[in-house]
Amino acid sequence: MAGSSLLALLDDITTMLDDVSVMSQLAAKKTAGVLGDDLALNAQQVTGIAAKRELPVVWAVARGSFINKLMLVPAALLISAFLPWLITPLLMLGGAFLCFEGFEKIWHKLHADHAHDQAVHTAMQDPQTDLVALEQEKIKGAVRTDFILSAEIIVIALGVVAEAALTQRILVLSLIAVLMTIGVYGLVALIVKMDDIGLWLMQRQGNHLLSQSTRKLGWGLVQIVPYLMRLLSILGTAAMFLVGGGIIVHGIHPLHTVVEQFASWAWLINAAVGVLAGAVCFGLIYIVKLIIEKN
Repeated sequence: MAGSSLLALLDDITTMLDDVSVMSQLAAKKTAGVLGDDLALNAQQVTGIAAKRELPVVWAVARGSFINKLMLVPAALLISAFLPWLITPLLMLGGAFLCFEGFEKIWHKLHADHAHDQAVHTAMQDPQTDLVALEQEKIKGAVRTDFILSAEIIVIALGVVAEAALTQRILVLSLIAVLMTIGVYGLVALIVKMDDIGLWLMQRQGNHLLSQSTRKLGWGLVQIVPYLMRLLSILGTAAMFLVGGGIIVHGIHPLHTVVEQFASWAWLINAAVGVLAGAVCFGLIYIVKLIIEKN
């Protein structure tokens, strides 16, 4: 009798794990687009960091991302259970924040204090400088951005398992949170160390074809890294408008209906809404700052 009960329990566990695996795969597919944006944004955050500090910064942001998801998964489960109507407004606020950050980056680029930027860059190259203190603002900004993207990933995954049992929802969301974090920051670490990998390959000894090809590959990696980082910086800013604008569009039903009718132009509409939302948020915050300063 006890043996039969144990076998039945094991069968139930196996079935549940199979269901969790299937739902996790489906959730991973649905969040793949956000994963690409997350990768571009986070690779952008470590541009300009001294080479020896790149991995510590990536690790610091990854740790912050784990903490974000540690808060977001239980919060998403609680909100979906008791306040499901609150998910969309919260996501829209997050989307507006992403648009604001994207517009702020462009504004800073157009009105950059180049002397200040050069001073910061020089300080980061100085071995006597407290690099950790200089990096805190960059890390905090990356973790803030990750919070919004992580929230969207969790909510999308939650939509896949909304009708599943509580245990399955917990397992799927936890699995997605862990895998997405490891995937994103593992790739970010690889990207930022590509130049070091290239230098290591260039030092390969030998005159045979394999060694020569390896050295050429290393040289190619070293040459392409600056352009790749610049491209990721541009894609990261564009992703802020695309993701943020997409969240806002999805939350406004009439606008979402219009976008569905022009599906092939959805990315352009999302980007336009994102830029407009970012400009409005930036303008409002700028006006509030001026009022506060005058008072």
